[in-house]
Amino acid sequence: MNKIRILLAEDDDNLGILLRNYLNAKSYETSLFINGNLALEGFNEESFDLCIIDIMMPEMDGLTLAKEIRFMKPDIPVIFLTAKNQQEDIIEGFRSGADDYITKPFSMEELVYRIEAILRRTAGNTINKTGESYLIGGYTFDSQKQILKYQDQSIKLTTKESELLELLCRQGNEILERNFALKTIWIDDNYFNARSMDVYITKLRKYLKKDPSVKILNVHGKGYKLLI
Repeated sequence: MNKIRILLAEDDDNLGILLRNYLNAKSYETSLFINGNLALEGFNEESFDLCIIDIMMPEMDGLTLAKEIRFMKPDIPVIFLTAKNQQEDIIEGFRSGADDYITKPFSMEELVYRIEAILRRTAGNTINKTGESYLIGGYTFDSQKQILKYQDQSIKLTTKESELLELLCRQGNEILERNFALKTIWIDDNYFNARSMDVYITKLRKYLKKDPSVKILNVHGKGYKLLI
């Protein structure tokens, strides 16, 4: 069985080498690049299955690098490495199609967990995406136009409704962690934002109830799961 090949773009030499060695020890074949330009050159020359990209890098920042990579290979999973004060960059990263992010400092075990979750999701995602639309049971969800359609009926979603539904779709029958969704959409995972998200989940359930095979489940202590 071929090893999963990972592109790692990290300008901190110590962290980059540590991550590369750890991932290689976990049976991933990892190539380290110390800036965005070198990473893009490497991506053009080799074949990769997943990218781990630091947002703040010299010569070409991580957001630009991710957009260039996604232009060449739209479906490749991307995980961003971010600092705690880069919330706006995180939101921009998701809008450009990133799959996940992890905030420094982080544990190696958490990074591997996120890699494995993304690889499972991309290998067995049963929520199909065609262009800018997701097929959710009998529904079609256009994430750009923020329209949820069922047969001849259409619902115009609010921005937060659309962002939350898209995160659920991206998880593809995997758990959407509450804190992850809160920090991605609401920026802050405080009590009031958590209650607000619960209200939006209730709204999405109402919109999706026309197809009884589609369900948003509560996963106690963890988050939500979209099932079709």
